[in-house]
Amino acid sequence: MGDKWWRAAALTGAALLLTACGQSAAGGSGGSTRDPGELVFAAVPSENSTDLQQDYQGVINLLQKETGKTVRFQQATDYAAVIEAQRSGKVDIAQYGPLSYVVAKTTGVKTTAIAAQLPQKGGTPGYRSYGITKAGSPVTGLAGFKGKKVCFVDPNSTSGYLYPRAGLLDAGVNPDTDITPVMTGGHDASVLGVASGQCDVGFAEDVMVDTLLIQRGQLKPGDVTTVWKSDLIAGSPVALADDLAPALKDKIATVFQQDANSDYFKANNLCTNDKCTVDDAGDWGYAKVDDAFYDTVRHVCEVTKSKQCTTA
Repeated sequence: MGDKWWRAAALTGAALLLTACGQSAAGGSGGSTRDPGELVFAAVPSENSTDLQQDYQGVINLLQKETGKTVRFQQATDYAAVIEAQRSGKVDIAQYGPLSYVVAKTTGVKTTAIAAQLPQKGGTPGYRSYGITKAGSPVTGLAGFKGKKVCFVDPNSTSGYLYPRAGLLDAGVNPDTDITPVMTGGHDASVLGVASGQCDVGFAEDVMVDTLLIQRGQLKPGDVTTVWKSDLIAGSPVALADDLAPALKDKIATVFQQDANSDYFKANNLCTNDKCTVDDAGDWGYAKVDDAFYDTVRHVCEVTKSKQCTTA
């Protein structure tokens, strides 16, 4: 199968519970709508992080200002926790990965994407998966991953597993039988696992390889070599619980679609970090999207027949 089936496309999930999930979002069934006094906003770090809330604090402050609600942030360990929390009505606003959003919808979670993370102003809300090797490795492409110990991020990660799985299949490598997989739990851990020799090769999102780890002094330029890049994956979405009151959903959507970006933050003194970014991935902001934006991810799921596409 060629790579044209993942053109113009649209990260993770599996086990631990959200910490101290409250009841402000409870009552998500039936035809009535909710206008709670407190909104619960959940997200998963793209790397090992102990203070994700600080990265999202500017967005949290803006949501509180524009909605008049208290916003309680919940840092989850994986997207499975976010999926189940939103399914049970304990999360109002969820920062998903593309695959985890598709899984949430497929498994009946009543939620809808309104915006996606945007790396650069004027760009496209998307990112790429990289296949990497340690510097000096003889592996030059995905075909060379056969027989190797391979670092992935998580079985429910879009750029850390689903798209890599598709790439391996396209290169004639069976990800179920031809490699030894290692699930590292984070994009940073996957890259560092390759750099340290824990894995022969691996996969991670582009920004972790190109920018973040180098900026933080955890990786030197040239420590790893990128031997494969996926086509564009649709950006990670923010999705709202469908049963929120329409007027409230409109206010939240306006925050993400128009105001949650570096330019607005700088103009309104909302910056909470040196680079004035909106999340832990260093993105410029968000762009408006809808559910159909993730149809390309659904198509990759159909092609790979991955069980991770249908199981939360």
